[in-house]
Amino acid sequence: MSESTLSQTALSQSALQANESRDASATEATHAGRVLAPAVDIFENARTITLLADMPGVAPDQLEIDLNEGVLTITGRVSPPREAQEEVVLREYGPAMFQRKFTLSQSVDQAKIEARLEDGVLRLELPKIEKAQPRKIQVNQGKKAN
Repeated sequence: MSESTLSQTALSQSALQANESRDASATEATHAGRVLAPAVDIFENARTITLLADMPGVAPDQLEIDLNEGVLTITGRVSPPREAQEEVVLREYGPAMFQRKFTLSQSVDQAKIEARLEDGVLRLELPKIEKAQPRKIQVNQGKKAN
């Protein structure tokens, strides 16, 4: 799976890298169904990188977010709803798995990453470490020599 930089901003300077392929079928699956790469939007400000991933139909208990050796992996499983008394007449929506991997740089404070799933959208807040955040340096007036 090749990884490439997402944008030309400071984000592209190794803060976060992702697989640009929209088809995650190269991943070996151990379950029935398709493997899809969720669409993502990534935003950045001075303190945080925010990642939004579209994962429709994924319940919080079917979502796994793993961080291992600087690689953040998002995996969500979805199954079509089915009632016990119903017989399938036509099925266009089958079981699927969303999966996407991101390589984090040293500028992300990995211990403080937060995740929230709401209305099929996963929101990951990746705070930057203190030294990676821009800051202003105060200039003090020097003493005059006599």
